[in-house]
Amino acid sequence: MKRREAMLREALEHIAKAVDDALHDHVHVCGQSHNHHHEDNGSAAEPLTCIPKTLPARLLERGARTASQINPVNAPVMAGLFAAQQEGLEGQVLEPARIAVLTTKYWGARPRRLTVSFMESTPTDLRNRILAHMNVWTRTGSISFVWTAGTGEIRISRGSGGYYSYLGTDVLLIPRQRQTMNLEGFTMSTPESEYKRVIRHETGHTLGCPHEHMRRDLVARIDPQKAYDYFWRTQRWDKAMVDSQVLTSLDERSLMSTPADQTSIMCYQLPGSITRDGRPILGGADINATDYDFIGRIYPRVAPAAALVSDGVVELEESEAAGGAGRSFGPEANGVDPNDWDPSEDVREEYLALV
Repeated sequence: MKRREAMLREALEHIAKAVDDALHDHVHVCGQSHNHHHEDNGSAAEPLTCIPKTLPARLLERGARTASQINPVNAPVMAGLFAAQQEGLEGQVLEPARIAVLTTKYWGARPRRLTVSFMESTPTDLRNRILAHMNVWTRTGSISFVWTAGTGEIRISRGSGGYYSYLGTDVLLIPRQRQTMNLEGFTMSTPESEYKRVIRHETGHTLGCPHEHMRRDLVARIDPQKAYDYFWRTQRWDKAMVDSQVLTSLDERSLMSTPADQTSIMCYQLPGSITRDGRPILGGADINATDYDFIGRIYPRVAPAAALVSDGVVELEESEAAGGAGRSFGPEANGVDPNDWDPSEDVREEYLALV
């Protein structure tokens, strides 16, 4: 009898713990509702569960070629030589697939204005607020964002799908009827802190910056099993998702960057309960001085900020503006897999030649 009572007590304790986890450990998942419980050790905000989109496998090599054509510095020449030396392959030609992995996606040092359009009908005040936060990066950098009434190079949806952006020059290979950035549920009622934390982060991806928490020095601090348990409990991520989004470090040879910075806007905030030393990875709630310095070095500003940021409207040809502002035609709205598309939709080479 005592054994049965002990088993029952243990079962009830497991149920109570599960209920407590559900009530108190829930975190913000890609635009869904959230509370402000913080798990441990000085965490200041819930994890930013952005998942940067990558090109379909068939386009990875093409994406690398495009990035290198737009900005030759993206080509992994020195990284490739170093990799060959490390692996005893000096004098051999790296496979295109390997080169694609090592290629960065920055836009180049030449000042550039990227046009922005919205997939859904978006009020002017909301549109301007989003653009203002995107353009905060021009404090030190020369890439600015301007709204177009047609179809922008950067296309934003506020529909389902969470928070994400394609990386840098990869946006040019996304079919023009699909978004390149998703800001699920953003309205004028969204707190200013979320505009800083989310929109500035996603814009960092559009500028070519990968996730900072995937730097080797930071990944080494994470206990894998604790990470699997935590992300399954809080976000229902399976092992493969945790491996790809948290535990797989970036190839340092492919980075043009500063030392790992856990307060970068590009870094997840991760709780101390999943680190080996019990200390949290702080994460960034806004662009910090190191972020600004890095963007200023890869996108040096050669003109006054006022000349780079514009509130004007860029009018495109009517044929280019088909399906522009005022219509909702994101892939999720049509039940289409947002991570891939039919090859017939791929952006044509002749369009890329005009960029």
